[in-house]
Amino acid sequence: MAEMKKKSTETKMKTTTALSVKPVEGRITDHDIYFFKEGNHFRLYNKLGSHLIEQNGVKGAAFAVWAPNAEKVSVIGDFNDWDPSTHRLAARGDWSGIWEGFIPEIQEGYVYKYSILSRYNDHKAEKADPFAFSAEVPPKTASIVTAACYEWTDHEWMRSRKERNSQKAPISIYEVHFGSWRRVPEEGDRPLTYREMAPLLTEHVRETGFTHVEFLPLMEHPFYGSWGYQTTGYFAPTARYGSASDLMYLIDYLHNNGIGVILDWVPSHFPADGHGLSYFDGTHLFEHADARQGFHPDWASSIFNYGRNEVRSFLISSAIYWLDRFHIDGIRVDAVASMLYLDYSRKPGEWLPNEFGGRENIEAINFIKKLNEAIYQEFPDVETFAEESTAWPMVSRPTYVGGLGFGSKWNMGWMHDTLKYFSKDPVYRKYSHNQLTFSIWYAFTENFLLPLSHDEVVHGKGSLIGKMPGDEWQKFANLRVMFGYMFGHPGKKLLFMGNEFGQIKEWNHDESIEWHCLLSHFHSGLQKWVSDLNRLYRAERSLYELDSDPEGFEWIDFHDAENSTLSFVRKTRDSKELMLVVCNLTPIYRPCYRIGVPRGGWWQEMLNSDGCEYSGSGKGNSGGLEAEAVASHKRVFSLNLILPPLSVMFFKSAW
Repeated sequence: MAEMKKKSTETKMKTTTALSVKPVEGRITDHDIYFFKEGNHFRLYNKLGSHLIEQNGVKGAAFAVWAPNAEKVSVIGDFNDWDPSTHRLAARGDWSGIWEGFIPEIQEGYVYKYSILSRYNDHKAEKADPFAFSAEVPPKTASIVTAACYEWTDHEWMRSRKERNSQKAPISIYEVHFGSWRRVPEEGDRPLTYREMAPLLTEHVRETGFTHVEFLPLMEHPFYGSWGYQTTGYFAPTARYGSASDLMYLIDYLHNNGIGVILDWVPSHFPADGHGLSYFDGTHLFEHADARQGFHPDWASSIFNYGRNEVRSFLISSAIYWLDRFHIDGIRVDAVASMLYLDYSRKPGEWLPNEFGGRENIEAINFIKKLNEAIYQEFPDVETFAEESTAWPMVSRPTYVGGLGFGSKWNMGWMHDTLKYFSKDPVYRKYSHNQLTFSIWYAFTENFLLPLSHDEVVHGKGSLIGKMPGDEWQKFANLRVMFGYMFGHPGKKLLFMGNEFGQIKEWNHDESIEWHCLLSHFHSGLQKWVSDLNRLYRAERSLYELDSDPEGFEWIDFHDAENSTLSFVRKTRDSKELMLVVCNLTPIYRPCYRIGVPRGGWWQEMLNSDGCEYSGSGKGNSGGLEAEAVASHKRVFSLNLILPPLSVMFFKSAW
């Protein structure tokens, strides 16, 4: 990328005669225009933006931009001294609002923007290309002509990923903010590049046993402190860490090591930066004009106009682009709740009801359904995830039965209740026992993912280990129990980086996570525990096969609030394999605790969070025990267990 940007003035500074704009021949067809205006063109990135082509034996670039309310549109850049009078695009004669032209001799690496003079109020603006495949490193804001070619080698992964992304498969996600995962202190504490990240991240994910990596948004964003959630380049990976080809290399590397990749994607809002989508052609083109519909009070950003067909084509094309060109295995859609409700985070009088007088955003709902339909039609082997924090029904159910069509939904209720419970001193936990048991009442109404994400370790919330009560030993024991309870509970899993070893400080996007913590046996023991949890989870069908089916779960005892214990069984579809999960949520050692079990025979102790290898006290059941013909919990057989203090244990029974 650096080389591309450093083309000499001699090369770039061409005469206006040599670089005069020519008509584009047949790149955008009548069919393209029809589907674009209908809201059903989902590969616009092949048509709009800048594309290196050869026309009539002349090499150069075709440019096309949607600006229906413009009076004049020019391509400006280093090649013409940013002069808007030299390279004017022509408006198509089909009322599409698209301006296009072919500029000879434009090469890869050329920097450009669109100079737009509006038909209204003599408004002038210099805009980055909404469809650019590459952009300058912020704070610079121009687009870069890019081919973004890459020879993929992940054929085996792509053939098998349908099985790996299935609801019947183990999915354990490692959530990563790219710029703060690891830094290079010897070089000004800079972040890693995409290519530097590839072997290091892969090694860590393989060691800790996660199945997928989820990156916070990697689309271009001007403000680093937004973590990528204020997106300007919906088709451009951020240049902070390298080129588009470099990111492809990283994804390819992960795939070749059996690791899936999910991207965070933000169709709910966009920033009002002058070079971005806001007020693009002197009108509210991408966003609503009325602030009651078009301005997001939480993020001081603009809201897409989902009722405009061309905007829907733009957004769905963005999602498809990452799946198509970057081999992404899943899209996590941010802030879905803010899209569904017109009154989201608004007071009375600050929002407009829908045509029926309700608070539901009908246009956004229709967009979300179409988005999921388009993704699953073209890529049935990927997964879409909704960050949806309300009780909206059927988020992860198909659109043909009335659902929103997502593959999975983040279980925010489980997350809040779990963190509230574990933050309490064990003395008081018996009064909040239902905070852990309530989630099973709704656990099978959606395809749930259990998230302990970046949002829980920022903005003064502290780290996960910092939320745990007690002295150092108890803090780590509590966190091990919480993770064990999470991996035993129905639902796919997600942990934010640093949580796997118990980072002490609250996450800071300007710093590397605290890798030095691993020098402590408590932290290294916790990481080993997470690694072993992941390996057990991936190895045992009972822990994932029926995540969304009540047939895969059975309570043993959820009534023992006095002792703050929980016990339940996870099952395979054929019920041949059972996994008993027992949680002691107090620091009290219980040497004779009887648990009813569904059948007799040997129950193998698969994992025990109190093991010495995890920095626990080393108490347990000597690898397992035989079920006795002693009735308990309305069952014929039972186990007389040793419950270590603040512990979770997994026992397997198999025919």
